[in-house]
Amino acid sequence: MIKVLVVDDSALVRKLLSQVFAAEDGFEVRIARDGFEALEQLTAFQPDVITLDIHMPQMDGLSCLDRIMIERPSPVVMVSTAEGAETTLEALRLGAVDFVAKPGGALSLRIGEFAPELVEKVRAAAGAQLRPSLRLKERVRHRLGGGMATPRRRTAEAPKPKAATGKGLVLVGASTGGPPALEVLLTALPASFPWPIVVAQHMPATFTGPLAQRLDRICALTVSEVVRPTLLEPGCVYIGRGDADIIVSRRPAGLTALAAPPAPYPWRPSVDRLVRSAMEQTLASQLIGVLMTGMGDDGANAMTLLHQKGGRTIAEAAETAVVWGMPGELVKAGGADLVVPLDEIASRLRMLVPP
Repeated sequence: MIKVLVVDDSALVRKLLSQVFAAEDGFEVRIARDGFEALEQLTAFQPDVITLDIHMPQMDGLSCLDRIMIERPSPVVMVSTAEGAETTLEALRLGAVDFVAKPGGALSLRIGEFAPELVEKVRAAAGAQLRPSLRLKERVRHRLGGGMATPRRRTAEAPKPKAATGKGLVLVGASTGGPPALEVLLTALPASFPWPIVVAQHMPATFTGPLAQRLDRICALTVSEVVRPTLLEPGCVYIGRGDADIIVSRRPAGLTALAAPPAPYPWRPSVDRLVRSAMEQTLASQLIGVLMTGMGDDGANAMTLLHQKGGRTIAEAAETAVVWGMPGELVKAGGADLVVPLDEIASRLRMLVPP
């Protein structure tokens, strides 16, 4: 039984979300009208997952999330709108596991299309590994009067793959927990990183643009969303648009990223399609695939094929992944050259990519 706390200042939304979970097996639901009631329920109800509205009076969603992650860290799924994209990304950085975007118009009329995604993400969040931000960890230690961090268990070393030669591409896939993971990965790379990086992050179209803008502000690399044919250049990161697939094509000027109409893959942008398109345009030996946190198995099959053809692949280790679905499937398939914690992926890339 998954205990879900629905937090929203709208009585209609609370009713609709409660009905969604009541119609499914395995949920126990309570409601809270604002952030203060939510904090009271942390101890009284001890929820397994919290759905949290962003815009609430008295205590907004971010302030409530901040308190939750300090007082009783719990998996949180933000309930957002397109207009709240920047705030949603900040919530993910503060420790929220995932988010669902409310459909436009009256929620009551579109609850049928909204409900399956909400249920899927709440179920996934119930088994997710919490990864609070460093800033929150420091604040917790400060409140507790200091103390040393718990040493992290190191992943066993696999045989080191040989470094690539010449020009190539880094292909990155992520889903649940991906935006904060991308921040950790990309901020650790220098502006002089010699290969372009192409990213397929499962996310609605209204959020991939703000994600690219946020990453561009905090990274030495240049980060942009691919909305038109874009030449791939060193020192740059290309984020796939949420309502399309991102693929690699060869044009007279060189390798180019395209926003392509989505193919019949379960997720978009599809990591599998990105990797397969890149293998069609260049040698596998000139490609490095990185598969990070996310539910499902998108990217695992294509990166296993990349590994078999002589490309290099890195899977995020279970100890740091919010959901070890996608990278876990790559490891199970025997397609990962390296399995390393998130904060080590950038250093491995710098070893594998020629200067």
